[in-house]
Amino acid sequence: MNPEPKPASASGWQPCWLASANVLNLALPGRAFYANQEPYGAAEYRRKTDWLGRQFERLGADVLAVQEVWDEAALRDAVAASGLRYAHVLAPGAEQGASGTPCLGLVTRWELEAWERHAAFDPFDAVQVPELGLHAGFERPLLQARLRGPKGQELTLLNCHLKSKRPKFLQDEAGEPLEDRDDPATVARATLRSLLMRAAECCAMRRIVSRLTQGRHTPLVLVGDFNDSPHAVTTQIVTATHSVAFDRAAADTALFHAWDVQTEAALRRDMAYSHVHQGWPELLDQIWVSEEFDARSRRSLGDVKRVEVFNDHLHEGRDRSRSDHGFLRALLRWRT
Repeated sequence: MNPEPKPASASGWQPCWLASANVLNLALPGRAFYANQEPYGAAEYRRKTDWLGRQFERLGADVLAVQEVWDEAALRDAVAASGLRYAHVLAPGAEQGASGTPCLGLVTRWELEAWERHAAFDPFDAVQVPELGLHAGFERPLLQARLRGPKGQELTLLNCHLKSKRPKFLQDEAGEPLEDRDDPATVARATLRSLLMRAAECCAMRRIVSRLTQGRHTPLVLVGDFNDSPHAVTTQIVTATHSVAFDRAAADTALFHAWDVQTEAALRRDMAYSHVHQGWPELLDQIWVSEEFDARSRRSLGDVKRVEVFNDHLHEGRDRSRSDHGFLRALLRWRT
C-alpha cells in the first residue's frame, strides 16, 4: 500500500501530521501479557505487525503516539513493516518487556529533545478508593515529550491511557474473584471504583497540563485513550474547556478538542467514533490542543487544519491482530 498522498504545505504554514493509535496489546510472540490470554504465535504476530504497518503507512504521521505496547521491540517491528523511516521509536518501560500493564510509546520524525514518564501523582491528588485503599499513581504512566520540528517548531506532547470504565472487582492475589460479579449492586460499586481511579488520574494530569501551559507560549498537545467522551466530567477535569465560556483568562491553561477547533469545516462530520462497545459508538481516543492551536485565540501560533478518524476496521469482525480502537490523525500548522 502506498502512503496516502498529503497536500503540499500552503505558503506561510509549517505542517505537522500528528496521530494517535491504541494498538491493542502489542507484544512479542510467545510473550504472556495477561494471564487469561494466550500469547501470540509467530503467524499471528506477523499478521498483527503487518496490519499495524499498513495502518502506520496510511497515517503517514510525523509524530505518532501509541498506547498498549508490551514490548518496544514489537513496536519497532510494526514501524519497520510500514516501510516509513523515523528518527525515534520508543516505549519507555517496555524496553525489556512491560510488567502488569502495557506502556505508552512514541514514534517521531521530529527531533526528540527530552522525554519523561509520570507514574506517581502529586500527593495532594491521591484518593481513597472503596475497599482498595489509596490510589496514588497512573495505572499506565503518562508519557511526556518535548519535540522540535524541522523549521524549529516547538511542541510538547502528552500521551495518555486512562483507567478504563471496566468495573474494578475485588480479587485475591491469584486473581480469583472476592465478590459476586453477577450482583447489580456489586457491579455498581466496582464501577464506582473505576470512576474514582480515572477521575484521580485526570486530576493528576490536570496539574501537569497547568504546569506546562500557565503563563507559557509553547504549544501543547494531549492525545490518547481517555476511556470517556470529550464532554465527560473526567475529561473536562483535565481540559477545563467549559470554563473558558465564562472566563476567557482560563484559556491560558485550558485545552481545546481538536475536532471542535479544526478550521477546514468541510471535513466536519456530525459524529465521530473510535470505539464500539456492545453496539454503542464512542469517541474514546482524542486529540486536545492548547490555545496556541486555536485559530480564534489572540495567542494563536497556528491552527488545527483538519482531524480524521480511521475506523473502518472496527466493523471487520473481532480479531486481535487488528486494534479494537480507531486511529486519529490531525494536521497541525504553525504560521511562518
